[in-house]
Amino acid sequence: MRRKGFFQTWLLCVVMALTLSAYLVEGQIRYTIPEEMTVGSFVGNIGTDLGLEPKRLVSGKARVFTAGDSEYIGLDSKKGHLIVKERIDREQLCGDLSACSISFNVILENPMELFRVNVDILDINDNSPVFPRGEKEIEISELALPGARFSLESAIDPDVGINTLQTYMLHPTDHFKLNIQSRADGSKNVEMVLQTALDREKKTNHYLTLTAVDGGKPQRSGTAKIHILVLDVNDNAPVFSQSSYKTSVIENVIKGTLVTTVSATDADESSHNIQYYFEDPSAAVKALFAIDSESGDVSVTGEIDYEKNKQFKIKVTAKDHGGLTDSSEILIDVIDVNDNTPKITIMSFSSALPEDAGLGTVVAMINVQDFDSGDNGRVTCSIDRDLPFKIVSSLTNDYSLVTDSTLDREQTQEYNITITAVDGGSPSLSSKGIVTLKISDVNDHAPQFAKKTYNAYVLENNSPSVSIASVKAEDADWGPNARVSYFIDEGSLNGDPLASYISINSDSGVIYAVKSFDFEQLKSFKIQVKAQDGGSPPLSSNTTLNIFIQDQNDNAPQILYPVQTSSSVVAEMVPRSADVGYLVTKVVAVDVDSGQNAWLSYKLQKATDRALFEVGAQNGEIRTVRQVTDKDAVKHRLTVVVEDNGQPSRSATVFVNVAVADSFPEVISEFTNFNHDTTYSDNLTFYLILALAVVSVLFIFSLIAIISVKIYRWRQNRLFYKSAPNLPVIPYYPPVYADGTLQRVYNYEMCGTTDSRMSDIKFVRPYSQNTLVNMSRAGTVQREKKEQEEDADLSIEVRNSFSVLTYLAFTCIHCTVTVFSPMSSYIF
Repeated sequence: MRRKGFFQTWLLCVVMALTLSAYLVEGQIRYTIPEEMTVGSFVGNIGTDLGLEPKRLVSGKARVFTAGDSEYIGLDSKKGHLIVKERIDREQLCGDLSACSISFNVILENPMELFRVNVDILDINDNSPVFPRGEKEIEISELALPGARFSLESAIDPDVGINTLQTYMLHPTDHFKLNIQSRADGSKNVEMVLQTALDREKKTNHYLTLTAVDGGKPQRSGTAKIHILVLDVNDNAPVFSQSSYKTSVIENVIKGTLVTTVSATDADESSHNIQYYFEDPSAAVKALFAIDSESGDVSVTGEIDYEKNKQFKIKVTAKDHGGLTDSSEILIDVIDVNDNTPKITIMSFSSALPEDAGLGTVVAMINVQDFDSGDNGRVTCSIDRDLPFKIVSSLTNDYSLVTDSTLDREQTQEYNITITAVDGGSPSLSSKGIVTLKISDVNDHAPQFAKKTYNAYVLENNSPSVSIASVKAEDADWGPNARVSYFIDEGSLNGDPLASYISINSDSGVIYAVKSFDFEQLKSFKIQVKAQDGGSPPLSSNTTLNIFIQDQNDNAPQILYPVQTSSSVVAEMVPRSADVGYLVTKVVAVDVDSGQNAWLSYKLQKATDRALFEVGAQNGEIRTVRQVTDKDAVKHRLTVVVEDNGQPSRSATVFVNVAVADSFPEVISEFTNFNHDTTYSDNLTFYLILALAVVSVLFIFSLIAIISVKIYRWRQNRLFYKSAPNLPVIPYYPPVYADGTLQRVYNYEMCGTTDSRMSDIKFVRPYSQNTLVNMSRAGTVQREKKEQEEDADLSIEVRNSFSVLTYLAFTCIHCTVTVFSPMSSYIF
């Protein structure tokens, strides 16, 4: 046993050294290992064979995916080694198939990669030939002739190739020998042939040993005991009508279905007593088939599955009542029926995908298996064509789900992708798998305002921090990319920053007034509001907000005329000869408000004689209503109310003093004690003297300046005319005309000031040479005439200037007296 174990170990090492190899063909890598390797044994270095760095295996979360339930090979992602994960029994895995292999996928992520790995399993001689029964009893008539054949049970060796059953040996061989026949499938049929006749009277029982030997190294064998019981009489053995019966049956056929019928004949008279039975049937045969011992009918007793058993070999025996037998073989082929739907397995899947993922990005890796055969197992995988994805076949039975067009989360946030696998059977079977893919957001949309321009209206005199407007921007993105913040662009208004006027809530977009607005100072202004999302990098957009300040009636009318003073009395004089409608004066008032708040109306609230005066409601003109008579009083006091049209309205009151008289003494005597005994100011004399002195000085200096300027200009003109006769007369000819004549008349337009004289402007006419000479002689007469005209003009201008200055001086005195004197309106 120790020598045998050492030899097996040595054989395993040799096989490992010779067969452990790897080669890459079209995305597939193949290894070869013997069966029965210990768990953890090295299979191959996939990192080296595929050209992958160890860190790529770790970062890509390399793992093994097997479509079946068992996972025989594992992966050490840190070293890149494939190792045996589970005991591999080639006989259990592949049965009697000579070629045995297992396949699986190695999957990497980030990015997704898929590699197919095939591992061929080599057979070792780990199974001895075994007979179904260790002992067999055979009844043989003593009349059996030499050459009679007796079928023996074949030994079973699960190994394949040279390691399987090779030959049989029989001991002893004094009466029998072996006849070994090889079948077409490589199996061997063994028969025992009688060499010398048996004599029951000499020996009733014979004990033989049948040994089955395989071809492995070391060689293995198995034995069976054969007990020969010699019978009397029965001279002929049954004979089957066929040495082999071949038939077929459809899988999933109902129980009781007749598969075939075997028959044998016997030359003896008792041929009708032949019985049929299966010789050493396997467990599968026992569960699925049964034979009628009388008729030889073979029928179905269980559920036949093509995916489990594709063919059955059943050895059947016919036995007569004398114990003579014959054997035959039934070959039953199972016909596949499309009874298996494709099985969809998601090997790897990204549950979320960014919306800016490029075309061809792998979303999922899918494995589809159909255990049927032929067209029934040929699978087509597809998805809905309306989706922005497609199915791409990568390896056999392996597919990749990849992007086929651009994604937009704002249009579709989630996809329920139905993967349909359909086989080629008739009728076809299909299965569906659903994967849910969420599209993650990318900041590809800027916030958008509902309006390009917003208008806000706020009443003046508002309270600080009052809300005046609200803007809203929507962002089609999601999460932080859709979180909108609002800002006011930096700027200034009237030299002050905008932040001193308004503020905005960065979260809600509500705009507040920082200070109270005054319509009379600021009527409107505009700002730029920016909406910015929380993406990286952030996106933004702007809108314009026009803020209009609305007027309130917060200003009372202001009286411009007549001027109201507390220390003097101003009166308007009306002659007694004034007719009806005589304009006494006009009340002038303004209201700094706007609109209806500035519409003013005038009314006479109180008067000494209401029947004499009236006020224009719209223009404020005070006119006489009737003819003034001698009976009317000299002094009148009118109270005029100026009211605006605001709600509530505001008003101002002005007092107008009117004197009905034809002379100043009368007015002065009446108004000495008017208006609560108003007295002249003690400083009135001082102001009048000061005003007269200032006006006089200005008048004198202005007069001197004007006379000096005029004399200076007059002297300049005189010097010019006196120097003119001394100038030589030089005829001038244009350079292009040799004879001194012009071919056409030339006209010139000249502009001069009001002070221009003959010395400043010359009127050019077409002259001949003689004309130019005569003109020099006439110049003296014209100059003398012009001197006289200049002297006259100077006198006129001096007189005009004096009149203007005199008027200005009296005007200034009048203004001064008007301010300081209550009787100023009667002085001039």
